[in-house]
This record gives sequence, C-alpha cells and structure tokens, in this order.
Amino acid sequence: MSGQAVSYTVRELYERGPDNLPNELVSNTHLIYSSPATLAFNSPGAEGFGVKRAGLAIPGSVMLLVAPGCCGRNTSLISSMPEYHDRFFYLMMDETDIVTGAHLKLIPQAVQEVCDFLPQKPSVVMICITCVDALLGTDMERVCRRAEEQVGLPVRPCYMYALTREGRKPPMVHVRQSLYSLLEPRKKRSTSVNILGFFAPLMDDCELYTLLKQAGVKTIREISRCKDYGEYQMMAEANFNLVLNPEARFAARDLEERLSIPSIELKRLYEIDKIASQYAALGAALGVTFRDEAEREAAEAAVRAFREAHGAVTFCVGECMNGDPFELSLALVRYGFRVSEIYGTLTEENFGYLRRLETLSPDTKVFSNLEPTMLYYDCSQSPGDVTIGKDAGYYHPGCPNLTWNQDRQPFGYAGVRRLFEDLDQTMTEQEGRP
Repeated sequence: MSGQAVSYTVRELYERGPDNLPNELVSNTHLIYSSPATLAFNSPGAEGFGVKRAGLAIPGSVMLLVAPGCCGRNTSLISSMPEYHDRFFYLMMDETDIVTGAHLKLIPQAVQEVCDFLPQKPSVVMICITCVDALLGTDMERVCRRAEEQVGLPVRPCYMYALTREGRKPPMVHVRQSLYSLLEPRKKRSTSVNILGFFAPLMDDCELYTLLKQAGVKTIREISRCKDYGEYQMMAEANFNLVLNPEARFAARDLEERLSIPSIELKRLYEIDKIASQYAALGAALGVTFRDEAEREAAEAAVRAFREAHGAVTFCVGECMNGDPFELSLALVRYGFRVSEIYGTLTEENFGYLRRLETLSPDTKVFSNLEPTMLYYDCSQSPGDVTIGKDAGYYHPGCPNLTWNQDRQPFGYAGVRRLFEDLDQTMTEQEGRP
C-alpha cells in the first residue's frame, strides 16, 4: 500500500473508458476501507434510510431483526427514535445458530410473540436478516411463508446483505420491491399517480407536484405520506408510477407485471437546463406543455445570488448526500465554480457525466471511498472552500460542510434552489457574517 491516497483525474478516467476502470475504483477487486459512511454511522441499517428504516415505510409495519449481536447493535440508535417506538424487535443468533441454522425454526415463533405483545396487530412484519444468512444460503421466502401461516398476516423479508451490494439486486433494490409487493389489484383511476424511489417524501415546495396537477393528476401518492395501511393499498389504483430513483426500477417492473401499472423514470438532476428538458419530455409523454418558468427562474436566481455573494468557490463533492456526485460536480462546474475532488463510485450509468466533465474540468481528482489507501488521505494536497456530503466533510474537517442528506428529498428546480440557499447559509455562518 502506498503512502498516499490513490486518485485519478477525470481525464485519465475518461481516456480509460467505463470498461477499463483502475482496480482502485472497483471495490470488488480489493479490501474495503471502513469508509466515512461507517464513521458517520451510515451503515446499511443505521442513520439515513438504510434497509432497516426503509423496511418500515409501510404504515403500521414492524420489523424483526434476526442477527448476531454485533449486527443488531447499530439498530439501537433507530429504535430510540420516537417514531420507531415498539416497531423494532430482535431475535439474537448465537454461535450454534450461525453454524447450524437452528434459529430458522424460531422465527415463526418470534413473529407470533411480537404480534401477541403489541396492543394492535401490525399491518405486516418485515424480517430483516444479515450476511450470516446469506452465507448459510437461507431460503427466507420459505421462512416468511411459514411465519405468515402461523400469524395470519403478511410477513416479508428484507436483506441487509452487504455481500450483495454489487450484485443484480442489492439490498436497497430488494427492499423497495418488498415494500410494494403487498399491493393488491384495484380498479385504475386515470387521475392517480404514484411517486416511487424514496422512503421520505419530496420537499413540500417541489414543483413536480404542481406540474402533475397541470397534467390533470388529482391524486399523488408517496408511500411515506400514506397515513395508514388502507391508504397504502390505494396506491394500486394509480394510472402510472413516476420512478425518481433507479433503485426502484425492479419495484416498478414488478408493479407493471402484477398490477398493470406502467412507469416513467425521471432522474434527480442539478443542471437546470437538463431539468427543463426532462420536464418537457415528461409533458410530451403526458400530452401537456408544462408552465415551469417561475420555478426555473427561482433556481437560476439562487445560483446567481450564491455566486455574487461568494465568488468562484472551489468545491469538494462526496457521495454521502442526496445526489449523484458526478452529475452535481458537472452542474457546479457549468455554473462557473471549480470542483477539485470527487469522492464517489463511478459506474457505467454515470460515466456520461464524467465524459462531459472531461471537457470542462479535466484535472478534477476522483477518489473511491472504499479504497484502503484513503487511510492516507491528506486534505492539504487539494484544499477546497466548501464540501458537500458527509464523506467530503470528514476528509476536510476544517472546511465549511453541507451534509445535504436530509430525509425530505430534494428534486428538480426546488432542489437546486434549496441547495444553493443552504450552501449560502453554510458559508455565511462559517465566515461569521450576519
């Protein structure tokens, strides 16, 4: 291992191409560094919407975590939150269970005990299992069916398998599919739409709600805004699903096959002109021309105001935030700012952003959060004025940091406007100005 963190410039990566990325940026080719995601307590089941919180998105649901003590311990932070009181339960595995799988016979009994304990029966019991059961080859679908027969209510699996993060169906993809698997067929309503992709609602002032109303949509449902299980079931009447996160594609495909609900996918973008183009394409698909001039101007004004107040700021952009670090970096560069470093996972899907960055900012350095040499990262080698993302904030402890990973999801023009308003507040507070 060398004495400094390994990085590559945008130009170097572009010249190599998406099929020839260096091993340091491909996590399954080396040991994995316990990255800032862990230091920020953002494991697959802890802070943020990891598997555990995500699995409880269905109203009235509870979760049984089946795991060794070391895997279950980080759930204590979530279970202490008032909104999750009496929603997490534990079946701890000992060494014998890990070797023999004896714990599997106890799961239906544990589910029964959970249901008997609660004053009101849950709408569904989610069973969360870990890498231990992945290594054991547990057929969790079968275990859930046995538990379901015993308690007489839906029991569904969700997998906290770090081992499958780079597989065809990673944990956060599977849990989204599980969440919508309980929807039952209903008569379709042409004025009803679902928004899929996130476990918390969009910002209340997101213009997407208004634009859908312009298209004649009367009812917009998000799982996080459903007040009870009955309202959750009403999502089955949607005329189409609007997918805002690629990790919800499997769920949307499943809903199309089971319930005949087609889907349209939109990306979360921070390039204002690309947001406008995306809305224009959505409008064309729905047969309407959206009036979004005011919202677009508000976003452009926020960018101008930030630039006028702080000048040509240099950013360091991480991936532990609500956005694609490469797309956001491209947007910042296009707005006249500089991006010195990006900490992110480069995939074929977001390589297109890097292709455009190569023309505008070829010397920007790209690091992988999971590369072991990040132990030697030295922020003095590439200083910045402000950082975005928890990971970037960790690497530059003396720099103003906007974590930008709130539960309420930024999207569209409203997301751009709020980003630059929050950046302005962050830098102003650091500078000590009123």
